Amino acid sequence: MGDAVTPTLSLDAVTKSFGQVEVLHGVDLTLNAGEVHALIGENGAGKSTIMKILGGFLAPTSGRVLLDGQPAPYSTGPQAEAAGVIVIHQEFNLAPDLSVAANIFLGREISRGLRLDHAAMRAAAGDLLAQLDTTIRPDALIRDLSVPDRQMVEIAKALSRRARVLIMDEPSAALTHREVDALYAQVDRLRAEGVALMFCSHRLDEVERLADRITVLRDGAVVGRATRGGMTQDGMATAMVGRQLADIFPPKPSAAGDEMLRVEGVTVPGRVENASLTLRRGEVLGIAGLVGSGRTELAEAIAGLRSHNGRVTLMGQPLTIRAPADALAAGIAYLTEDRKEAGLLLTKSLTENLTLSALDRFGFRIDRTREAIAMADATRDFDIRAASPAMPAGALSGGNQQKLLLAKTMLTEPRIIIIDEPTRGIDIGTKQQIYRFVRRLADEGTGVIVISSELPELIGLANRVLVMRQGRIAGAVAGDRVTEENIVRLAMGLGAEREPA
Repeated sequence: MGDAVTPTLSLDAVTKSFGQVEVLHGVDLTLNAGEVHALIGENGAGKSTIMKILGGFLAPTSGRVLLDGQPAPYSTGPQAEAAGVIVIHQEFNLAPDLSVAANIFLGREISRGLRLDHAAMRAAAGDLLAQLDTTIRPDALIRDLSVPDRQMVEIAKALSRRARVLIMDEPSAALTHREVDALYAQVDRLRAEGVALMFCSHRLDEVERLADRITVLRDGAVVGRATRGGMTQDGMATAMVGRQLADIFPPKPSAAGDEMLRVEGVTVPGRVENASLTLRRGEVLGIAGLVGSGRTELAEAIAGLRSHNGRVTLMGQPLTIRAPADALAAGIAYLTEDRKEAGLLLTKSLTENLTLSALDRFGFRIDRTREAIAMADATRDFDIRAASPAMPAGALSGGNQQKLLLAKTMLTEPRIIIIDEPTRGIDIGTKQQIYRFVRRLADEGTGVIVISSELPELIGLANRVLVMRQGRIAGAVAGDRVTEENIVRLAMGLGAEREPA
């Protein structure tokens, strides 16, 4: 699997400039048949630009893209797909009003004579989904699927294309442990079949598990290369950020204060049943559970995004929440897991996104000067790295989008903040920043609820962790009992911790 053989796909001294700004600086990269090549780096390092160049979506400013050692015969994404170069983008590229099967075969429909063969497409889609060990129905509409299920459809769609080269951008970021295992099995199968794979991930444990070779990118340049076993996770992190990353999690808040929030018997029909919890001032409360366990639905009920039954008490007073405005008015803010579809307006400026939820603070006729000051403060306080506050939010890296969303949420000055998947698709350096923001909020007396599929994140951040299973609170762990084993046992229905909720 060395470079002596002709690479299936490669970059030769590639640069890329946007206007006067060069974002890639002479990058050399090779993807070989039967090999997984991991490309890692912080958000904004240039990984997405490289993937778009390899996939035909961007042209290099200088240098060459080579397929089988010859100039690549494509200059668009569809042409690259026709040549066998397939990209699974981090941003979903699905038609929400079409079925799963229709999305998988969109543009490559199976027909019988002059008519589409819907039965054949449903059957083929079912086979692909079965390979991924998922229960998604081929006739389900995309708009009715969760974020993890949409990711599985994207993976199934890529698998259906019989790629020579498969480029994956954070494919496991939204997946549960079981779904991740199914993805890894497919990666191993494709590698054995001679497919050249590029895997971009911020999960360094999976890079260590999957990669035959690793290339580290920083500020648009290659700063490190290694073969399997030649770079530890600590070494990867240090190379990515250019500094040591000791103690990625800050110390947990010590003693929590008075009770702020009490949720009793909350039921969301078909999603959550009789869920109860409490949250204290300055506490970080984690919520764990498999995708589909009701974690997000419970949070959305508290935030007024879902109709529910049950009682909510805030600072000892009964609270009626029928809409998000009710929750915001009471000082409860929710930071969604889906920043691209539900959290930010990607075509609008950073400033417009920041102030959207707190426009009443800027006057009937928006005071643009005060708005600009708020944006400058957010840029400083949350370390949002952007060329201009006028740029569209969609042009930011994933980590900076998440920091913008956090700044937007905090502009409403909430007393309680619920953060759903705070670091999905974010590099390790930005994760460390987000974790310190969470600790700072707790230190300032804010009550924080963190929902996460990453157990190390919950273990590192939370004073207590509630575990949900099949729409119910299965149990809770606190203090020294906050371990991966205890959380997994509760999530799988194998244990029953009795810490109070």
